Amino acid sequence: MPVEHVEVLVEEASMEAVLRIVLPALLGHDITFQVYPSNGKQDLLDNLPNRLRGYQAWLPETYRIVVVVDRDDDNCTRLKQRLERMAIDVGMTTKSTAGDGPWQVVNRMAIEELEAWFFGDMEAVRAAYPRVPKTLERRAGYRDPDAIGGGTWEAFERVLRRAGYFSGGYRKIEAARVIASHMDPQRNRSRSFAVFRDTILSLTND
Repeated sequence: MPVEHVEVLVEEASMEAVLRIVLPALLGHDITFQVYPSNGKQDLLDNLPNRLRGYQAWLPETYRIVVVVDRDDDNCTRLKQRLERMAIDVGMTTKSTAGDGPWQVVNRMAIEELEAWFFGDMEAVRAAYPRVPKTLERRAGYRDPDAIGGGTWEAFERVLRRAGYFSGGYRKIEAARVIASHMDPQRNRSRSFAVFRDTILSLTND
């Protein structure tokens, strides 16, 4: 049965801003979606079991739930296991446990934060902020967007400030909207973005 709608649960408003722009390009016109931000990662995790329990009571077969969190400093495997357990404990089928069968919930991570997805598409960043160096992604420390250490959003803020932007502080939601409007999902070099992208694209084939 084809997917008709996707419910996306994210931890904060800047990820919501990005996905509201990127998802239509991935889902096309036949699948609707809604994005629900939380008040941070802990708020999302604390409330996720009850939210999933609520979904379990009414979710149609043609709906899917996508949970997106930043890995931050968490162990990737343990965080994924925690998210999977929350869904399984309320009787929902996850993509990881469904095999080739139908599933209801999929858990995906930005590694280590949303800004890794921006580092993965520097063409979009420079379209939004033209003074960012054209060779940045070839420099040591920036070649792998998912391996940038010391806090991805802090690193991204430093790049923008050195280029003369956000001298008064990084405005995450504003930057997210502007950059996302230039993003091309197919060229993103972030592996965690590619996993998310391919998951969303697979919904169009169900």
